[in-house]
Amino acid sequence: MSFPPQPPGQVGAISWCNGAWGGTQQLMLPLSDRGLQLADGLFETVLIQGGRPRLLDAHLQRWQTSAAQLGMAAPPKAEWLKGLIAEAVARSGIGSGCGALRLNWSRGDGPERGIDLPQGDPSADSHRFWLSLHPHTPHFSAVAAWISRHERRNASSRLSSCKSFAYGQAIQARREARQQGADEALLLSTSGELCCGSTANLLVQRKGTWWTPPLSSGCLPGVMRGRALALGLAREQRLDPQPDPNDSWLLINSLGCRPLRSVDGHPLNAQVEAHALWTSLLDQDDQG
Repeated sequence: MSFPPQPPGQVGAISWCNGAWGGTQQLMLPLSDRGLQLADGLFETVLIQGGRPRLLDAHLQRWQTSAAQLGMAAPPKAEWLKGLIAEAVARSGIGSGCGALRLNWSRGDGPERGIDLPQGDPSADSHRFWLSLHPHTPHFSAVAAWISRHERRNASSRLSSCKSFAYGQAIQARREARQQGADEALLLSTSGELCCGSTANLLVQRKGTWWTPPLSSGCLPGVMRGRALALGLAREQRLDPQPDPNDSWLLINSLGCRPLRSVDGHPLNAQVEAHALWTSLLDQDDQG
């Protein structure tokens, strides 16, 4: 299937699946795919900036680790992916702008209905890969947050440490937050401590130090979170859900960094250089 690049000056979403390029609503998956039927798959969301993927190696390492943890075959290797990503960027017309790249890895078609896994060792030939690339503008404006009363992150679940297709809990938590007049949701852990946002890791600045919940809380090992810890810009600590008005809270992921102006209606200090912090973590990619 031929899908030419976007005309000059036009930017659009582009997808690849089963060797074909097309729009995000043109390409299809079989109804038998376990990712579609059972959310049995993993994905990574990678920032495209200046025509290239940022922190790609860290994303692919988490992808590989998560696949092994869930008993899946290893996802496609970096050498092959980099060429495909470069073509996606060229076809999208994003150019020097920003995009959100999603890499998807499904366990593929099941032998029959039900949740049982196929017999034998997992094979990459039985799995299914596809990608999509959308134009994206990173966000840094302050938002109001609501701590979900109905959804909690499972501190002991393997799935909590993986970026799986199953985002129903995050959807419901954000729906609850919007019903309460907030923009974003925060989730507690099953252990009762603060854990994360619906789609981002949490950073809390207290007395000049940035803290983030430990992985034992069930939070996702986010790439930007990991970079902040590795560079010594943040430290792990169990966090109480009661907000202190002198604190600064951030939600951070690969696509942006947003201060929280309030939590459950309690005001917070949103005067923090979220863009500068986020950019400093990305800049280390150039130095590494």
